Amino acid sequence: MAQTIDAAFVESPLFRAYFLYVSILAVKMLVMSPLTGFTRFKFKAFANPEDGASLKLKPRVDDHVERVRRAHLNDVENIPLFIIVAFIFCLTNPSVAWATLLFRIFTAARFIHTFVYAIFVIPQPARAFAWGTGFFITGYMAFQSIMYFLL
Repeated sequence: MAQTIDAAFVESPLFRAYFLYVSILAVKMLVMSPLTGFTRFKFKAFANPEDGASLKLKPRVDDHVERVRRAHLNDVENIPLFIIVAFIFCLTNPSVAWATLLFRIFTAARFIHTFVYAIFVIPQPARAFAWGTGFFITGYMAFQSIMYFLL
């Protein structure tokens, strides 16, 4: 029985790895919003007057909340770009093992970035190394894609 293009696409080990790690990263980003809200309640630090009104709290800034919020913003800046670049990279027919390794390392780096920035607050250069790892992986895949499609 002949496979359709869609079935071959979904059953491809390369794209299955891509879809797995993109899904993990999407869930990570989804978790960051409630984590920010939980942290706001825990430290009673709300951004808007109406958010703390029922507790009779005025808006205030808290470092714990800001760390979680900034970690989330960093995800928003880096993960969507990775998703696009990684998809294009998949179109260059890379080794499945190599591409999967890059996806895994990027995903681990994003989790490590959040842990060292917002959860455990580990001093620099831990956060810089985690961010830089993801940055260089995305850059590498973009460069490889450019070279593939340029020639």
